[in-house]
Amino acid sequence: MLTVYEVEAIFLSLKVASVAIIWLIPIGVFLAWLLSKKDFVGKSLLDSVVHLPLVLPPVVVGYLLLISMGRQGFLGQFIYQYTGMSFSFSWRGAVLACIIVALPLMVRSIRLSMENVDYKLEQAARTLGASPQKVFWTITLPLIIPGIISGTMLSFARSLGEFGATISFVSNIPGETQTIPLAMYSFLETPGAESAAFRLCVISIAISLASLYFSESLNRWMGRRLGVVK
Repeated sequence: MLTVYEVEAIFLSLKVASVAIIWLIPIGVFLAWLLSKKDFVGKSLLDSVVHLPLVLPPVVVGYLLLISMGRQGFLGQFIYQYTGMSFSFSWRGAVLACIIVALPLMVRSIRLSMENVDYKLEQAARTLGASPQKVFWTITLPLIIPGIISGTMLSFARSLGEFGATISFVSNIPGETQTIPLAMYSFLETPGAESAAFRLCVISIAISLASLYFSESLNRWMGRRLGVVK
């Protein structure tokens, strides 16, 4: 039987991961479109910055967020001053940490899908008088939906498992920032709480597997609708 402590961690993890995904989808689509369709000065630098969280230690990401987006950070202090909103030591900070660490997965999945779109289809639409915006919404976007789905599920699973950046930026506060990985860490540090840590481990695996299975099933269904998978 799950305790209130464990239920809080599970629901907070789902909340943080879901809110992160809501922000990640439009940001990921825009960055993927920018990196795959446009040529501009600094493109390689932007590409490197987007993918930097993949190679940086999560604790480093958390520290950079703390000094930049914390209440006394060089960006966070202005946000707090003018909006009254603080990211440090709150669930909003956990969302921000998840967005940063999961962004490369989202962008990469969508970008690969976008680069596989047949350019001739987009070109044909333009020759028939369609504006670039209409081409994107009616041709490109429907064809990259499998990539968006894959990126969404991978980012969701990654957000559920986020630990290093979160604990460095927003600490481990029960009911506020303590997600499943942080709760497991607390249980492992508490004598006699190994069974609670194991329960959360099983639940985390189950949620992640369900997300990946749902992604694969939805991708195959979309592939059949688009005529890619028989």
